[in-house]
Amino acid sequence: MAAVSAGSGRLVPLVGVAAALAASLAGSIALAVAGGTAFAHAALIYWLSLSYGLSGLVAWWRRPANRIGPLLICTGFATLATTLSWAGDGFPHRVGQAMDLLPVVLIVHVFLAYPAGRLRGRFDQALVVAGYVAAIGVQAVVVAMGGLDPQGPAGARLLHDVELVVISGVALAGVGLLVVRRVAGGRPLRRSIALLVDSFALGLVMIAVLLLAGVFGGPPFPVIQRVGLVVLGLAPIAFLAGLLQARLARTALGELVVALRAEPVDLRALLARALRDPSLSLVYWLPQFDSWADEDGRAFVLPADPARVTPIHRAGQQIAALVHDPALKDEPELLDAVAATAAIALETGRLQVQLRASVDELRGSRVRIIEAGQKERQRLERDLHDGAQQRLVALSLGLGVLQGRLDGNAEAEALLAEARSEIAVSLGELRDLARGLHPAVLTAHGLAVALESLVAHAPVPVRLTLGVDGRVAEPVEVAAYYVVCESLTNIGKHARAAGAIVSVVREGGHLVVEVADDGVGGADAEGGSGLRGLADRVEALGGCLRVWSPRGGGTRVRAELPCE
Repeated sequence: MAAVSAGSGRLVPLVGVAAALAASLAGSIALAVAGGTAFAHAALIYWLSLSYGLSGLVAWWRRPANRIGPLLICTGFATLATTLSWAGDGFPHRVGQAMDLLPVVLIVHVFLAYPAGRLRGRFDQALVVAGYVAAIGVQAVVVAMGGLDPQGPAGARLLHDVELVVISGVALAGVGLLVVRRVAGGRPLRRSIALLVDSFALGLVMIAVLLLAGVFGGPPFPVIQRVGLVVLGLAPIAFLAGLLQARLARTALGELVVALRAEPVDLRALLARALRDPSLSLVYWLPQFDSWADEDGRAFVLPADPARVTPIHRAGQQIAALVHDPALKDEPELLDAVAATAAIALETGRLQVQLRASVDELRGSRVRIIEAGQKERQRLERDLHDGAQQRLVALSLGLGVLQGRLDGNAEAEALLAEARSEIAVSLGELRDLARGLHPAVLTAHGLAVALESLVAHAPVPVRLTLGVDGRVAEPVEVAAYYVVCESLTNIGKHARAAGAIVSVVREGGHLVVEVADDGVGGADAEGGSGLRGLADRVEALGGCLRVWSPRGGGTRVRAELPCE
């Protein structure tokens, strides 16, 4: 009921304005017929007045808060008022003469104020005020002094020429402002009717040329005058096209409401379609990270231009923002409606982005922990190789030299031989420990050689299949090595298998590692710390590890590691 009442409240003044426009048109037609006005000239005046007047009525009805509608209506009435000059030589004739140049300034005002209905800056305001002063104030003085009469006072005619130059300058400066705005705005990201409306400002250039020709004695150019009036009369129709486009946008808003009920939805695409802006980006505010993130959870920096950003709030808290073409700020109702409609879905999307960002952070932490551990293992392996192992080798060599210098002391030789044997055992254990910490052969010679060495020392016979050409990333090689190493260790400890098969091949963009045995099965992928550690290492690289181990059916371990 409130909506109906509001519409009815606007209907009364609209009907009144429409009736006044019709009465003025009827009176103007009567004057044209009585005064014998040329049909072509009268038709162009009526075209201009009806185009602006009727478009203004529709604009006022559809966008009552926008001043463009009243401006268009005023332009239509002012154009009709100029037809009073066809009424002989009385007072109405002088009123018509006084209004003669006002439509030009009103049209400049409309172009500069479109689409918001407000002039944008002080220069625009000064320009339009100067035009009104010339078209109303100075023109009234000129008419009173008889300056429009070729036989009138020279001072009045000079003042009229100055007035024509000023209004021509206002028209050309207005067109220049439109050009500057279009160039400064760059290529529009969003399809906008404003570009079409600006193109009709060419009519103002034509009218300005005609006014200057009247001042400096040029030819009258009747064809240019008619073309200019036709072009200027098309501009309000383009504005109505903009209103229709906004109407279609509201239809798209209804489609957005329906589409949001579906799962899953591409929220950014739906919002871009509703706002008719393919460049639109949807970003989310993540309070725990104190930053913005895009739909993939990546950090995002908002543009410095506030006209390109519309924040979205939910329950008083900022949850997201739309990054869009600046022209959308001219349709605040549409932006607010889309933001309000999508707020619930945006909250859900923000939580999903927050989850993805947390997962990415967790994955990154996991990778860093594994890399740090691997570097530490590699350092320990070098320390053992270059420190304890080398000292044990030197000690064994020293004992060998000492043993050679003993002359027939069988007991001492036996003790030295036993010491050297213990050193050899300790050295072997250290080498096994160092190999378990980090396989130096892997770093030096690659995965294939490292696996061949590993299989050669396996606790059961192993058939090895390799399908890897060249090297892959070191983290991938290390993970693949440990999958095989841990699996063979488990086979030796628990499987009671007669043999095993190891396969390492490239399939597409993945390195696929499989280890299978014919043992007793029953391996626990979740409970065993070895297999769980392998899964962590593989998943940290973006891969996956699966284990099949039915009781009595052997065990198969398969790891898929992404590699370039």
